Amino acid sequence: MSANRKQLPNVPAPISAAVSAVMRANRSEDTRPEMIVRRLLFRLGYRYRLHDRRLPGRPDVAFSRRRKVVFIHGCFWHQHRSSQCQLRSVPSSHIDYWNAKLKRNEERDIENQEQLRQSGWDILVVWECEIQDALTLARRLQGFLGPP
Repeated sequence: MSANRKQLPNVPAPISAAVSAVMRANRSEDTRPEMIVRRLLFRLGYRYRLHDRRLPGRPDVAFSRRRKVVFIHGCFWHQHRSSQCQLRSVPSSHIDYWNAKLKRNEERDIENQEQLRQSGWDILVVWECEIQDALTLARRLQGFLGPP
């Protein structure tokens, strides 16, 4: 195990085969929120790189010439702290496992964002709950990126 990976409690046994199937279906790339943001960016005239492995945290969308990246975070997996977020939730079973896992996700996000900022990159985080309003999201993206 690498030095910067922290040990998580043992993975709990799944409650049922259905729960196990749902958890297996969770994706890290090409998620529904990510696809919505990418399609919007493309319609607005922006061209970008996906999941650039050269950058810390492999940002969902990278604009190399502009030195800007966009992370599209799921409200559960990245523990959105906004009180207005209706998609945030806290696990009610296997609490020790989930708290450690989700806390590590948050720590990793902070570490990656700090590394990017130190390298001169600007960062925008789009939360899953923010993609509902396409007009507001488009304005936010254009304000962050500038003209296409």
